Amino acid sequence: MKLESPIKRRKSRQIHVGNVPVGGDAPIAVQSMTNTETCDVDATVAQIEALQQAGADIVRVSVPSMDAAEAFGKIRARVSLPLVADIHFDHKIALRVAELGVDCLRINPGNIGREDRVSAVIQAARDRGIPMRIGVNAGSLEKSLQRKYGEPTADALVESAMRHIDILDRYDFQDFKVSLKASEVFMTVDAYRKIASQIEQPLHLGITEAGGFRSGTVKSSIGLGMLLMDGIGDTIRVSLAADPVQEIKVGFDILKSLRLRSHGINFVACPSCSRQNFDVIQTMNDLEARLEDVNVPLDVAIIGCIVNGPGEAKVADLGLTGGSPKNLFYAAGKPNQKLDNANLTDDLERLIREEVARRQEQEESIIAKSAE
Repeated sequence: MKLESPIKRRKSRQIHVGNVPVGGDAPIAVQSMTNTETCDVDATVAQIEALQQAGADIVRVSVPSMDAAEAFGKIRARVSLPLVADIHFDHKIALRVAELGVDCLRINPGNIGREDRVSAVIQAARDRGIPMRIGVNAGSLEKSLQRKYGEPTADALVESAMRHIDILDRYDFQDFKVSLKASEVFMTVDAYRKIASQIEQPLHLGITEAGGFRSGTVKSSIGLGMLLMDGIGDTIRVSLAADPVQEIKVGFDILKSLRLRSHGINFVACPSCSRQNFDVIQTMNDLEARLEDVNVPLDVAIIGCIVNGPGEAKVADLGLTGGSPKNLFYAAGKPNQKLDNANLTDDLERLIREEVARRQEQEESIIAKSAE
């Protein structure tokens, strides 16, 4: 059952981070950030490639020193994903990575220092067609705003962002995106809602420092979900104290749940009960682990009994309904064949991969015909 998302997205100016459009009518981009030592080029490249395999659209890399900037240049030459350089304080680092092919500068004009330094960075970005990301974080608000508000608030985040935006406006530089992040869900949501009506630039969403894998996933899903339901957000990052690859997977799961983007298998599975005719939980764990490499959009229903199984299977691309003595497998909403429990996971993996291959061949055929 393929349904369009009812969400009406906020209209925003479109920028390009490398070859990835952000904003406008472009798909919501999913990104993460490396946590390797940037000067360890091999480790950083390996992590970026793992993120790309998981489906990442954009990757951010911290560049805290000139040595890291030189390493960034080597990394840039070895990977194909668009890279954002995360830079603070030293404008010379920004100028250097601009020379080395960065796709976006994550920078706060307010902490670069003198006006001539800010001007030099903006000019370098303009000359090379490099967009910027203004990133405001509740944990690093300007001291003047800390004194004014007493503590981080949504209004403080917005005022900080507008100060940085005013600097770019003075130089008529409009190719930027904005993030306003806090670890507190309501503060973050309130800040994004307020700035969304004040600027036309794309917004990068995230709940910063959200926590470990489980708690961070929950907080991010709630916070980002609230904003995405409002139509706010053009690119997202799920910030987890976990393997960055998990950030990409959770990010796509959030978008899939809101029908904003399809990527990989969307499993529909029952929580199981005494009516199940096969071990639903173990089957799901095995299938998810085995099929992590699949990026083709596909709805697969795994239901343990005949109460809800047939109904779910009929509206999925592929489905399994528990039954005795054998389980019934559906394809395109129709009964296809019966599967016994002895080789159930192996059979399901084989059938799913056959469908994935069929869809890939179909897509390649369409692309080939359009190129003729």
